[in-house]
Amino acid sequence: MQVSRQLPRKRQPDRWSCTPVAILLLIAAAQALAIDDRADVTLGRAPVEDDKTAYKFTPTVYRTTHEPLAYDFNLRGNLGPNTAWIGYYQRANEFQQLRVGYDHTVELPFGRVVPSVQYATRGFLGGSITAEIGKENFALLGFGRTNLCDYFNLNFDPNDMVLFGAGTRALRNTTLTVFQIMDDRLGTGQRVTHLAARIETGNRTRWTFDAFYKEGRSSDDGEWVHGTGATVTYDFGRYFARVASDPYVNFSRNHMVRASLGWRF
Repeated sequence: MQVSRQLPRKRQPDRWSCTPVAILLLIAAAQALAIDDRADVTLGRAPVEDDKTAYKFTPTVYRTTHEPLAYDFNLRGNLGPNTAWIGYYQRANEFQQLRVGYDHTVELPFGRVVPSVQYATRGFLGGSITAEIGKENFALLGFGRTNLCDYFNLNFDPNDMVLFGAGTRALRNTTLTVFQIMDDRLGTGQRVTHLAARIETGNRTRWTFDAFYKEGRSSDDGEWVHGTGATVTYDFGRYFARVASDPYVNFSRNHMVRASLGWRF
C-alpha cells in the first residue's frame, strides 16, 4: 500500500534524508486489495505447495497526456506467507527507476496483517502496514511513510498516508470492499476513495472492478482537483488483462490510460 506525491518532490522535511538508513524502521508498501492479490492465486488449479514458489509477471504500458509513452515490468514471487518483487519503470529518456520490495502476511485469530517494505533507485525507501480485521465481514486499516525521495508512484494513491475501510465476503462468489487512502503528512488534502468488487465467474475466470474518486491539491500547481476513474481486470486461468482510466494521475494535471497483460507460472 503506497501513497506518495507525484514527481518531482522538491520539498523535503529536514528530518528526513534520501538514504535507506533514515527510514529502515518503516514497515511497508502494498494497497488494500493487495492483501488478496497473491502470486499463487491461479484460477482453475490447486494452490501452490508451501515449498514451491509461484510467480506473477506483469508488463504494463502507460499513455499519459503531455508525456511520452512509459513502460513497466514487474515480477512477483510468492512462497508461503512471503512475497518479493522486482520492477523496472521507464518513460523515454526522462525517467527510469528500478525497485525491489518484500511483504509478509501474518495470519492471526482476528484476521491478518501485512507489513511490507520497498526500496528504489534514486534513494527512495517506503513502508506501510495493512491490517484486515475479521473474516467474512472485515475492516481495513493501514499506515504508510516514505523518505520523500524521487519516486514515480505506481500505486497512484498517496504513499504518506492512512487507510481505513471495510469489506464483506458474504455475497456468493463476490468480495466487496470500500476504502479510503488519504495524505496525513504533507498537507495536500489528497484522498482517494475506492469501491472494489471481485467476482468469481467460473472455475477459471474472475472479474475485478475498482471505481475510485479522488480529490486534493494538485502536485503541479496546488489547485484543488477532483475526478473519477476506474480499473477493470479480467483473470482467465493463468493469465490476466487489466485496463485503467485515471484522471489527474498522481494528482498531476495529466490523464493516464494504462494497460497490462500478464501471467502466473
